[in-house]
Amino acid sequence: MRNPPIAVPAPGARGRAGRGRVEEAPRVAGRPGVRDRSRTVALVRERHAPDYAILVAVVALAAIGILMVYSSSGIRAYVTQDDSFADVGPQLVWAILGIGAMVAAMHIDYRFWRLVSLPLFVGALALLALVLVPSVGTVVGGSARWLKLGSLPAIHPAEFAKLALVVYLAHWMASRGVRISSVLHGTLPFLLIAGPVVALVLKEPDLGTTGVLAMTAFVLFFVAGANLWQFLLLVPAGVAAVVYVIYSHPYQLQRVTTFLDPWSDPRGTGFHTIQGLLALALGGIVGEGLGQSRAAGGLYLPNASNDFIFAVIGEEFGLIGGLLVVGLFLVFAYQGIRVALSAPDTFGGLLATGITSWLTLQAFVNIGVVVNLLPITGITLPFVSDGGSSLMVSFAAVGILLSISRETQARGTWNDADPHRRRWFRRAHPAGAGGRAVPARAANGR
Repeated sequence: MRNPPIAVPAPGARGRAGRGRVEEAPRVAGRPGVRDRSRTVALVRERHAPDYAILVAVVALAAIGILMVYSSSGIRAYVTQDDSFADVGPQLVWAILGIGAMVAAMHIDYRFWRLVSLPLFVGALALLALVLVPSVGTVVGGSARWLKLGSLPAIHPAEFAKLALVVYLAHWMASRGVRISSVLHGTLPFLLIAGPVVALVLKEPDLGTTGVLAMTAFVLFFVAGANLWQFLLLVPAGVAAVVYVIYSHPYQLQRVTTFLDPWSDPRGTGFHTIQGLLALALGGIVGEGLGQSRAAGGLYLPNASNDFIFAVIGEEFGLIGGLLVVGLFLVFAYQGIRVALSAPDTFGGLLATGITSWLTLQAFVNIGVVVNLLPITGITLPFVSDGGSSLMVSFAAVGILLSISRETQARGTWNDADPHRRRWFRRAHPAGAGGRAVPARAANGR
C-alpha cells in the first residue's frame, strides 16, 4: 500500500495553524514511497487587509480629540500666549507623527517586536528610573512624570512603559506555554517582570497609570493560562501595595472619601468631580454647541484639555457626543478581541489582548473618573486628551494590532477560536505554543 503524501511545515512555521500552501515533499529517486526529509516546502503566509474598523475608530477618536483640545484651550491660549493654537498645534503635529508610526508598524511583521522585546523592556525601566532623578525628571503637580533631555520635547516614560511591558509579557508568556499555571514558572517570574515597572511608576507617583499597568498585566496573565488560585496568592501583595499607597500618600485616602461624597468638600478635593458633573449636566442631550463649554453658566472646568476632556465633550455635544466616544471605544475593544482570538500564533494573540485591554481599560478609568464612578486619578483619555507621548505611543500600539489583524484566520463567528487550539488547557493556546510543529492537517487548514 502506498503511503499518503507527507506535508512538512517549513522552518519557522511553528505555532501558525494558519493559511498557506503545503505541497507534497519530493520523492527520493529510485526509492518508491520514500521522501527526501531534507527538503521542505515553504508555507506561504498570506496577508490580507487590516481591520478597518479599528483604523476608523482610532482616527475618529483622534480627530475628535484635536477638535476638543482646540475648543477647550483656544481662548485660554490666546489670552495667556496670544496664540489660539499654542496647545492644539503641537497636538496636531503629534497626531500626524503618530499616524505615521501606526502605518509603519502596521506594515512591519509583528513578530519583529518579539525579537526586540527585551531591549524595549530594559529601556523602559531605564527611562522610568531616570525620571526620578531630580536633575533630569520634571515635577508637575507634585509628580515626577516627565523627562526633559536638552532641547527635545518632554516625554512621559510611563507611556512607553505600557507598550514595552505588554510586548515583553506577551513574548515571555508565549514562551512559557502551559507552564504559566505553576507558581515557580509562572507566578514568581510574572511578579519579577511586572513588579519593577509598577513600582517605579508608583514611585513617581502616578496612581492612574499604575492601576492601568497592573490591570493590563493581570489580564494578560489570566488569558495566558493562570488559574484563579494563583491570583489568590497575589492578594497579600495587593493589600501591601494599597497600605503603602495610603501611608506614603495620605491624600489618596482623602480622594476615596471625596469620591463617596464630593459635596463634602466642594471647593477642595471635590472641586474637580463636581465641575465635571456640572459640565455633563449642562450639556443635556444635544449639548451647548462647539466652543460653548465656558459660556454655559460661566462654568470653570480644570484640566479641560486632558484629564477631563470627556466632560467638555459631554457639555458641548451632550449625551449624543458622549455616547459616540464611548461607542468608538467599544468598537475598538470588540474588534481587538476578535483580532486576539483569531491571531495566527500565541504571541500575536497575547499581544493583541494586551494592547486592546490596555487602551480600553485606560479609557474606562478616565471616563469613570469624570462620571464619578472612580476616585480622581490623573490619566488621559487615549487618542482624545492633550498629550503627545500618549498619542504617539497609542497610535504605534494600534499599528502593531493592525499588523496582527493582517494575518488573522477566517472565523464563522466573532468568538470562534482556532479549531486547532488546545482547549483542554481551558485557555486559547494555539497549537505549537510549547514548541511543537503544526500538524499537516492544521497547515492545510483542515
